[in-house]
Amino acid sequence: MLPIAHYQQIVSDYFANTSFEKEPVDLYKPVQYILSLGGKRMRPVLTLMTADIFGADCKEALPAAVAVEMFHNFSLVHDDIMDDAPLRRGNQTVHEKWNLNTAILSGDAMLILAYQFFEEYEPETFRSLAKLFSKTALEVCEGQQWDVDFEMRNDVTEPEYLKMIEYKTAVLVGAAMKMGAIVAKTSQENCDLIYDFGLNLGIAFQLQDDYLDAFGDPATFGKQIGGDIIENKKTYLYLKALAQANEFEKQNLLQWFSVQPEDHSDKVVAVKNIFRHTGADATIKQAIEDYTYKAFATLEKLDIAEDKKALLKNFGESLMQRNV
Repeated sequence: MLPIAHYQQIVSDYFANTSFEKEPVDLYKPVQYILSLGGKRMRPVLTLMTADIFGADCKEALPAAVAVEMFHNFSLVHDDIMDDAPLRRGNQTVHEKWNLNTAILSGDAMLILAYQFFEEYEPETFRSLAKLFSKTALEVCEGQQWDVDFEMRNDVTEPEYLKMIEYKTAVLVGAAMKMGAIVAKTSQENCDLIYDFGLNLGIAFQLQDDYLDAFGDPATFGKQIGGDIIENKKTYLYLKALAQANEFEKQNLLQWFSVQPEDHSDKVVAVKNIFRHTGADATIKQAIEDYTYKAFATLEKLDIAEDKKALLKNFGESLMQRNV
């Protein structure tokens, strides 16, 4: 297994040197645009890294890695439409830069392009990758729908929320890693275990995102602090605060989440104080740790060398120490 920067460079070089533009320009130019904005590109890196771990040349997994990144960006284009978001990675979103119809159609094209990358593999590998991809893509859509549904509900439960973030975020992390394992032609048991590793790490990653949204450093987080609070999102922090609050705190929290003041600063400060006073901030930190160690537990069963297990564990630990 090579340094993470090596895999990042392979992915970065691919997108820097590959043009997706062709006729009609207004269909493909937005595809090129959203892919050019970069981002962390964690998922394709995981695909390459996993192929390497299981003994393949990581570049053999590049088509699968590109498919994962293409799908992820497709989902972002459509998510931005649903959220009416003006910015993505500090730049105009596709529907703002062009228009709604163009963004919908270009997003659709990206989903189809993602499938086409699997055609570079021989039939058995293609079938395994396409089957996993179809299952994952549908789960991501289900997770997104639950996220939309929860905005209109006041009775969201903790298990429902965890299922939503599993489907919306974590399944794609698990699938990205399993694709690398499939390309490397490792055992079915190894494929399933590395998927579980990625899935649990993905849940921990999303819970940490919830925590950073409220308590992150504005200088490093890269997004507006308190965005979930402003949007009245029923995150894990919110659900835990509600469950652990006394009656006064509970009514106060419900009141804040029923309003949209013009100046959001007082709301963000007040809700963050409730998160602290109820211990929700400590509870989510514990949950992040629990899911991280759940991921690490699967490493013990993997049929790979101990040094590779240690590298995967170090990678997981580095993810959990992020502040962006």
